[in-house]
Formats: sequence, C-alpha cells, structure tokens
Amino acid sequence: MTKQNHNQKKTRTNSAALLLSHFTLTTAIGCGIKENLEALKNETTGLRSNDFLDVDLETYIGRVSAIEEQQLPAALSDYQCRNNQLAYLALQQDDFNSVIEQAKNRYGAHRLGIFLGTSTSGILSSELAYQTESFRSTGQLPDTFHFREQHNSFSIAEFVRNLYQLKGPAQVVSTACSSSAKVFACAARYIELGLCDAAIVGGVDSLCLTTLYGFNSLELVAKEVCRPADENRQGLSIGEAAAFILLEKPDPLSAQSTKDRSNQQTPVYLQGYGESSDAYHMSSPHPEGLGALQAMQEALQSADLTASDIDYVNLHGTATAMNDQMEDKALAQLFSKPISCSSTKGWTGHTLGASGAVEAIYSALCIQYNFMPKSLNTLCVDPALTQNILDQTQYSTVNTVASNSFGFGGNNCCLILGEQV
Repeated sequence: MTKQNHNQKKTRTNSAALLLSHFTLTTAIGCGIKENLEALKNETTGLRSNDFLDVDLETYIGRVSAIEEQQLPAALSDYQCRNNQLAYLALQQDDFNSVIEQAKNRYGAHRLGIFLGTSTSGILSSELAYQTESFRSTGQLPDTFHFREQHNSFSIAEFVRNLYQLKGPAQVVSTACSSSAKVFACAARYIELGLCDAAIVGGVDSLCLTTLYGFNSLELVAKEVCRPADENRQGLSIGEAAAFILLEKPDPLSAQSTKDRSNQQTPVYLQGYGESSDAYHMSSPHPEGLGALQAMQEALQSADLTASDIDYVNLHGTATAMNDQMEDKALAQLFSKPISCSSTKGWTGHTLGASGAVEAIYSALCIQYNFMPKSLNTLCVDPALTQNILDQTQYSTVNTVASNSFGFGGNNCCLILGEQV
C-alpha cells in the first residue's frame, strides 16, 4: 500500500527526531522481526499454560522456549543467567550484530551509548542459588552464582557493552513496566547533549519467581489468557522478551543512506516522548489516569503534534480492571473523539520491563506495514470503555502511533513514533 500523508495541513520538521535505524526482538510469539510480524498478522498468541520450572500457579505465561539452550560466549560466561541468555538470543536475530559493528565503526566505540530497561534483571539466578542443597547445608552460594554479572540491575547493560566492546555511556532504567520506554527518552537526551552520537536502546525481562508469585499476591494474575479491555477481564499474563533498537540521528543529506540502514521498508522515527510520575500508589494507577494523561500530553508537545495527528494508540492494556479503565479515561480526556487503539499483550503477555521497547517495535511495524492489530483474546469489549478498542485487525495507512507504558509507582511514559522526520 502506498503511503498517503494525511498531515498535509502543516509542514513540520522535527529537528530532534531520531531514526529507529535497525531493530530486533524476541518474544513468546517468535525470534526476530519476521516471526513476530507473522504472528501479529495471523493472530497467533504465544501464551501457554504455565510450565515454568516448578511454579505452582494456575495461569498462562508468555515463555520463550529457546532460552534454556542458549550459551553465552566463553569470555562472558560469568553473565550466564536467563535474562542475559534471552538478550543474547535476541541479538543474534535480524542481522543486529553486524549493524552494531557498522555503527561502532561509524561513530567510534566511545560514542555509542547503551540504554536498557529491565524490571527484575537476572534475579532468577539468586532465587535458584538460595534453593541449592549446598546453600541449605553449608550456607555457601554456588560457585556459578555471580551477583554483579547476573542479579545486578546493571548486568544487562554491562553484558551488552562487553559483548560489543563499547565504551560509551551505559545506563539501566528500572521503573517497572515503563522501564524500556523511558530509555528512549534517556538516549534522546544524551544524544541531544552531545554525550553520544547514537545509542542501543531496548529492554530485557525474563520469567522469575518474584514476578509470578509477586503479581499473583497482588491478585493481578489471570487464570486464563489475559483479555485486555474485555468486560470479563481477570488480570494479566506474565511474559518475557528482549528488544533492541539502534537509535541515531537521521542523515538529512542522504535519504538513501537512511533507507540502507533501516531493516524494513519505511524509516520510522522517534518523534517525541513524555514522562510523568504521579506517585499515586505503589502498585495502583491514578484512577482518573492523570499521570498517564500528562505523559501523553508531554509526548505530543515534544513531537510538535496534536491529538488529531495520532492514527493509532498502542495501549499499555494489561487486562487488569483498574489499569484498562484508567487508561481509557486518560484517552477520553486527550482525544475529542474515540481513537483506534488496542493492546498487544494478548500475543506476548505482559513483558514488564521489556514491554515498552517491544511495543515500540510493534508500533514501528504498524507504520511500516500499514495495519492496526486487534486486542487479541478480547471476546467482548467492556461497554464502560469509551475508546475504539479494535476487535478486528485493520489494514489502513498508519503514519503516527502513540505507544503507552505505565509502571508501578506512577512511572509513566508515552512514545510518539512516525514516518515523518
């Protein structure tokens, strides 16, 4: 389908826009862009009945099966944990390694930053280490347990930094479910300040006991597959994923160079971002969505856009009663008429600290392939919700997408992605 620009009412050049020049992701629906895109279009879920370790919970999870067999390079063996194994698996997809090597040659190892989000990092390694017979009998943790390289929140950035032998700024954001959306904002600020020329942004979160039992203790985990925006939604399904994007300034002198560095058909740009922290409650969102609304308003302002410029909203859409309701209220305050929107968590589950980056890539795919996915597993849209929750996948021109990520403690982020620089 040929792109048609419906924003001809004004000519805009956003000098702060950054190109998502290459990206890759691995989720429960597939390893790499091709498998994820096919699953989205074929409406194939990655959720399965819980079979993770000996976790005794009746629920569905978005598990990546290939992680357990993934071995890290020998020089980085101390980093061997589920989270870093998942990251390494994702980095082998979509020719991402060679793209980063090219970027390193282009900018220099000290000018390429790393900004990644995670919620629990490699905490599973600690959980399992404290269950070993050796610890129970002697109080000694196994020799294979390395806190810094595995459990530590910075582990994932240090692992990627050492893997590519980079020397630029490196940072990990851990603000629960908004973590890997907020890294786009962090990277944009670093690039704007001249502290780096380009950045690897993304997020990695893997299944562990803390999140499965923890969310269950909050009575937020559904026994069935999650059903975002459904009138009978029972809660979320926990998933795991890794997503990475090379974020860099577009080259205004060479459109062909931009196309050559993009791994898909249409270049997609980070046009703006908005962040807020309403701190309403440790684990519950503000019931009127005030923090969510503020993040979306600031994202539009950052992108020099209005609400009418948005074609589609990728919802945070966790399928919990309060979250879906408050997000709908926030959207109703922002848009003068119902906006087309949906949640993609019916495919992957809620991937927590990775969800912002995963859904940013899904948003980019919507722009590149002109479609808006339905809210998978949603059987009957809650009549109390006011927005246009898609119950069927729609194929039409998509120029601009807002992607929402809202975390515990009121840590909110909205990204604006579009095809226009």
